[in-house]
Amino acid sequence: MIVAGLGCRRGTPMESVRAALLLACQEARLEPATVTALATGTIKEDEPGILELATHLGLPLHIVADEDLTAAEPRTRTVSQHSLARTVSPSLSEAAALAAAGPASELIVARVIAEGATCALARSGETS
Repeated sequence: MIVAGLGCRRGTPMESVRAALLLACQEARLEPATVTALATGTIKEDEPGILELATHLGLPLHIVADEDLTAAEPRTRTVSQHSLARTVSPSLSEAAALAAAGPASELIVARVIAEGATCALARSGETS
């Protein structure tokens, strides 16, 4: 399972969130169709651009609780002062991807930024 963790500025349109997802997939050398789920924190659970992207792609959107973001923090790579000032995580997109992908997951792409949105990719540690 590959999870795209997402973050964005308030009001960021779906096209911009999608641009961040495509950039992360490009960096990972993965086809966007290999992403099996999206994730974000509760602070972004009503963000229209993220909700619209999940609907547009037909992917589940996991809303990650603050305690799960905090638990994933040791496995994040990026420290964003902006994220720390507004969330419980140094990288909302990285922590959300890791938490949603499971306890044995690993980042395959650290947070990338495009058009006011961020995306990180995590792969579950499950064997299937």
